[in-house]
Amino acid sequence: MTQNCSKVKLFYCLNHYANVKQPTVRESGFANILCFLQKIVSSGDEDKDDSLDFNEFSNYLKDHEKKLLLTFKSLDKNDDGRIDFTEVQQSLADLGLEISKEVAEKILRSIDADGTMTVDWNEWREHFLFNPATNLQEIIRYWKHTTVLDIGDSLTIPDEFTEEEKTTGLWWKQLTAGGMAGAVSRTGTAPLDRMKVFMQVHSSKSNKITLFSGFKQMLKEGGVMSLWRGNGINVLKIAPETAIKFMAYEQYKKLLASEPGKIQTHERFMAGSLAGATAQTAIYPMEVMKTRLTLRKTGQYSGMFDCAKKILKKEGVKAFYKGYVPNILGIIPYAGIDLAVYESLKNLWLSRYAKDTANPGVLVLLGCGTISSTCGQLASYPLALIRTRMQAQASLEGSEQQPMGRMVKKIVEKEGFFGLYRGILPNFMKVIPAVSISYVVYEYMRSGLGIQK
Repeated sequence: MTQNCSKVKLFYCLNHYANVKQPTVRESGFANILCFLQKIVSSGDEDKDDSLDFNEFSNYLKDHEKKLLLTFKSLDKNDDGRIDFTEVQQSLADLGLEISKEVAEKILRSIDADGTMTVDWNEWREHFLFNPATNLQEIIRYWKHTTVLDIGDSLTIPDEFTEEEKTTGLWWKQLTAGGMAGAVSRTGTAPLDRMKVFMQVHSSKSNKITLFSGFKQMLKEGGVMSLWRGNGINVLKIAPETAIKFMAYEQYKKLLASEPGKIQTHERFMAGSLAGATAQTAIYPMEVMKTRLTLRKTGQYSGMFDCAKKILKKEGVKAFYKGYVPNILGIIPYAGIDLAVYESLKNLWLSRYAKDTANPGVLVLLGCGTISSTCGQLASYPLALIRTRMQAQASLEGSEQQPMGRMVKKIVEKEGFFGLYRGILPNFMKVIPAVSISYVVYEYMRSGLGIQK
């Protein structure tokens, strides 16, 4: 009887506050309350009339309490009915998020009502029952190093999905949203990507190419549309590469995990690198074709199939794997440094600035992702340049066919160490617009596919 009375009181309070037209709210606490109430209403509103009746509210409480109990039991590793900081650490580590003891204690302290530095079921239930968005899964969701930040290179560690996301089908929606974001982002920055490839292959000390002279040469040779050469196949390869990488990553995690269902950071790095290598091996012929189509002259190829046919006829099957070795070698420094820098920046923010929420905000997330990806690119760029030159050399008139070692030696002898960084300027110039475009499109797609924030 007492429980039903409490439900009735809360029900009327919720309906009152959720339907109030918000005036100018200066107090952040009241604004947060309104936000939480609106989320509860939207979560429990079965008939989509923007309000809760008593049955909907009761159903919401029952369903939400069941979910909370399942989450509590999954966190309570030793089944003693209490959660301590080591169990918080372990649970987040299982989902791919390593945190320090101090951060785990900070999370626990925000839930612990009696000051024992452990959380029992009642404390857990009281804290989260009317606070549906602030939970441990939210920390994972905010800080997941997602493929939404598409800067044109596909060498990052794949997304980490929770069991809930896998069982509910959210994973494919997120991959679809990420793929669409990547497609739009790559199309928007294609002219800079073509300039990068153009400078990697043609620029040298004796043939200096600037951004201005390069674009002028492209426009003169093929017109405005020539700036998008190679973009079609660059977009097309997103889907098979993402799918293969995701499936391979799940299998490698199972093989490499020291304990079933648990994966450490170094194991995740190894699984991600192997998954990346597997995906690259499968779609590498498309990488070679992308380089050839990007560098093609007007009338050289009529399209992707014509390009593949001419390469096969003139150079044989081996031509589709030219530059494969430096490409695979480039995965390790790129993915390793990208992951390490991102983890460091994330832990720095969590330890210094995470007070009332685990949400770092859009700018911090984009900043961390951009910096880590840029650092990864800097480390692997010489290998990317060698790969591109090896892919292109057979299509260049009078070009000598050189193996990787001899090509590196020749570039360093003639142009110095920085000769290995030809085209780095347009590559860096496309990072910020690529990240911005992919983030906006990703958020739009999330909304369209019904993925909750």
